[in-house]
Amino acid sequence: MLRQNPFPLIALGMLLLFTHTMSQATTPAQFNPPLSQRIASYQMDIRLDTEKKLLHGREILTWINSTDFPARELQFHLYYNAWRNDKSSFLNSVRRRAGDLSRHRDDDWAYCHIESMRILEEGNFTGADITSQYEYIQPDDNNPDDRTVIRVPLPQAVQPGDTIRLEIVWELKIPRTFARTGAIGEYFFLAQWFPKIGVFEANGQWNCHQFIQTEFYADYGVYDVNLTVPTGWVVGATGVEIERTDNGDGTTTHRYYQEDVHDFTWVTTPHFREFYRTFEEPGLPPVRMRLLLMPDHLGQENRYFEAAATALKYYGLWCGAYPYGHVTIVDPAYQSGSGGMEYPTLFTGGSRWLSPPDTWQPESVTIHEAGHQFWYGIVGNNEFEYAWLDEGFNTYTQHRIFTHFFPARKYFKRYLDGFIPVVYDDVQIAGRTDGADGYYGFQSTLKKDSLSTKSYRYGPNGYRINSYGRPAMMLRTLENYLGWETFQKALSTYFDRWKFRHPKPEDFFAVVNEVSGQDMGWFFEQTYYNDNVFDYGVGRVISEPVKPLFGYVDTQGKPIFQYPTSQNGVVGKDSVRYHSRVYIRRWGEAILPIDIRMTFADSTTVLEQWDGSARWKLFEYEMPSRLVKVEVDPENKLVLDINHTNNSWISQPRSKLAAWKWTTKWMLWLQNMMEFAAFF
Repeated sequence: MLRQNPFPLIALGMLLLFTHTMSQATTPAQFNPPLSQRIASYQMDIRLDTEKKLLHGREILTWINSTDFPARELQFHLYYNAWRNDKSSFLNSVRRRAGDLSRHRDDDWAYCHIESMRILEEGNFTGADITSQYEYIQPDDNNPDDRTVIRVPLPQAVQPGDTIRLEIVWELKIPRTFARTGAIGEYFFLAQWFPKIGVFEANGQWNCHQFIQTEFYADYGVYDVNLTVPTGWVVGATGVEIERTDNGDGTTTHRYYQEDVHDFTWVTTPHFREFYRTFEEPGLPPVRMRLLLMPDHLGQENRYFEAAATALKYYGLWCGAYPYGHVTIVDPAYQSGSGGMEYPTLFTGGSRWLSPPDTWQPESVTIHEAGHQFWYGIVGNNEFEYAWLDEGFNTYTQHRIFTHFFPARKYFKRYLDGFIPVVYDDVQIAGRTDGADGYYGFQSTLKKDSLSTKSYRYGPNGYRINSYGRPAMMLRTLENYLGWETFQKALSTYFDRWKFRHPKPEDFFAVVNEVSGQDMGWFFEQTYYNDNVFDYGVGRVISEPVKPLFGYVDTQGKPIFQYPTSQNGVVGKDSVRYHSRVYIRRWGEAILPIDIRMTFADSTTVLEQWDGSARWKLFEYEMPSRLVKVEVDPENKLVLDINHTNNSWISQPRSKLAAWKWTTKWMLWLQNMMEFAAFF
């Protein structure tokens, strides 16, 4: 699956440079057959002033109107204005309102200032300076202090099928890291950094949200970017470097190029150490992996590469092949705030100086962010509105990898302010801690917003739950219900049908119905459109010997009174039967078919199925032995059940209850003492 690359970096550079030189007579978009519509493409020239933390940029945007409606204006994101001052909508959103801004000095804030904007003469358009025409708009909250979106009225509309080219010159003030972009020391991570056009949707309306609490929605295109940085600084970026020029003034220009992506992100510092490997797996195309590692994490390169290769393998086999042929893994600088982020052909991991393998760091974050190359990078949903279509899908797929191909996770704890990790080898994390148990109770945060709520509209604590955990549990429950073979086919069909496009939730639901041959609307009504919670449990259980008859019976056509037979009478010991009654309860509001398994003392088991619609269901048995165990959802198919503690009942002698109570308290006390001793 993974091997050392025997070819030196310079060989690849020479090959790419030769390809570029031979292709200069053509436009960059002609390098490869298009995988996408290539609606929004950018050519950029960027100069970074590392001393003043300023970026001077010039971009030429080529935009195609792919709809059936004329576009009379253009709309752009200016993300960095989210950190212009403390009145921005981002810093006053439900996720950020209580944030601590005291660590940011006067020079740590940011802005994106457009200096000029011109329509270039081409096709049906004449050249025109439209700098004075743009205005800030606030389509989501009417906050007059928010400057993260602008509209630009056009002197003439862009008709369906037409292409317009604009030249934009801007200055960017780079902040101390806000929302995983910015600078710390000599480490610069630039994400959401350039004036970026919104999406003109099929209905003829612009989708260009303010930067509030979500991100990532843009059309695919071609990026051709010149990045000028101090000589000797290492650059990582979306795409591959096809040219490098020493300018003779202490700076070097790195030219990066990438087709069929919807964003461009880059990082630079003089401190990176570079490593290369090639991912190979039968049935999948090879991928050249580049790792940019900080010096304090030297020695962890194999773990980064193995984790990235694991994601490329299983996401590729389960969903569809990674198409780009290269990927860059960035190990972020300490306290840079840029860890755990995804961008086309580039993602950031995250590790610690002391990071034993059992902590799964950097493995967990690397697999997750590498997975976003599929759910977000290739299948480009609108994260502003449906963040769960990438975060939830990715969390589900990542969890499946860890469940099936990694050893059971061990319990560990970090001491001395998180610096010293201690792994408890004999303690494994219970298998159900990744279910809905953590959201237990009638005050469950799962009730605050349904998944169908637009992502940027989530209330307090709603975004993480509804973007990551809840949809992942929904997808695992759906897999359990349909079976892996059917669900995997649904995943790969959805991936293949919607790659390099913009799916909505209903598009995924339609694929599930098609592949499964079932109308699963009832399932999505319960799990997506509704905020009710699932909670099935064992109610009351009674299992006792069948008592001999006591009273009148018909004998020869006449009622005759009969006394119960004594223990030494006709009903012998071997003839005793047990009558068992089991009440299963639906404590939650949501409804899903459920399995119940009954186990009797002679090891006989009975598996029942209940549609789960009523508030309770009675099951009765007359068996040769006593009922000793009841399990609701024994295979844990309903991952969304918020309380697994009430899912089982076990018979035990009452004399043992007190001993069990004191044993439990003793074990808790012993665990606390062990953690205390480990600290010292």
